[in-house]
Amino acid sequence: MKLRSDFITQDIDDTQFLVPVGAEAFSGIVRSNKTAAFIVDCLKEETTEEAIVDKMCAKYDADRNTITADVAEVIKTLRGINALEDK
Repeated sequence: MKLRSDFITQDIDDTQFLVPVGAEAFSGIVRSNKTAAFIVDCLKEETTEEAIVDKMCAKYDADRNTITADVAEVIKTLRGINALEDK
């Protein structure tokens, strides 16, 4: 899976904004905290949910179950606005 090319990110201070630039199904802005921004940044290249969890476990001091749930929730939100493409 990967972030669709018609969504771009902009980082301002400690907040990342995800903006659709050509998406027809969603016309808002998604504001992400550092953790969600890390996930979105991972999705800028083709990846898997498991690979994102592995990267987060290496970066953050949290248990794997919590990280897995957080990654799943962010991915669910991004799928809900049609921001992801699956290969």
